[in-house]
Amino acid sequence: MIEILKKQKLAEKVYSFKLKAPEIADKAQPGHFIMLRLHENGERIPLTISDQDKNSITVVVQAVGKTTIELSKLKKGDKILDLAGPLGNKSEIEKIGTVCLIAGGVGCAEIYPIAKAFKKKGNKVIVIFGVRNKKLLFLEKEFKKISDKVIICTDDGSKGKKGFVTDALKDLMRKIKLDLVMAVGPIPMMKAVANMTKDLVKTKVSLNSIMVDGIGMCGCGRVTVEDEIKFVCVDGPEFDA
Repeated sequence: MIEILKKQKLAEKVYSFKLKAPEIADKAQPGHFIMLRLHENGERIPLTISDQDKNSITVVVQAVGKTTIELSKLKKGDKILDLAGPLGNKSEIEKIGTVCLIAGGVGCAEIYPIAKAFKKKGNKVIVIFGVRNKKLLFLEKEFKKISDKVIICTDDGSKGKKGFVTDALKDLMRKIKLDLVMAVGPIPMMKAVANMTKDLVKTKVSLNSIMVDGIGMCGCGRVTVEDEIKFVCVDGPEFDA
């Protein structure tokens, strides 16, 4: 049984959970995820590890489906049946120059440890964070501590720039040379970013297709990359855009 050490509401329907999992925390790297099951009759869901210390890992959940809504109702001290992880491949973090990390919605939870790692390697880190409105914005202060620049985009203009992350990216690419772009979030957003940077900047995306076991045995998390079938859980989750 896994104990919830801390629960925090980050935004509307978005919560972070600090889970006691020293064995996973000891091996986890940016880009890794875990599979979580609340109880014996519960489904398995994949969640990215957004932060960690020696004793725990932190995951961020948006309460939109059966299991995430059920999880969002738990509190500090409650127990979760089991976790499996760390799973997937870690992010490739090197000193390459100027890195632009683009997050849509809860994608910022996955971008956060990657941004920290790129900054630690000595890169210039620019984060573009897009949400529908300011009520859905979170981790802004944390990103500002580890980034050289944070650009906020809201669909309704309630905070930062009004418009999409692609508008901010287009403006940024006019001004400076980017050595890497990475996008995490809704598929239409990642596709738009990939189309914009194609043949101009090396770009990666993190794909979160349907997973059941998280280790490639179920065959559910399939994606086609250059006419070849890949499995998000074991070959990814990061791929060349």
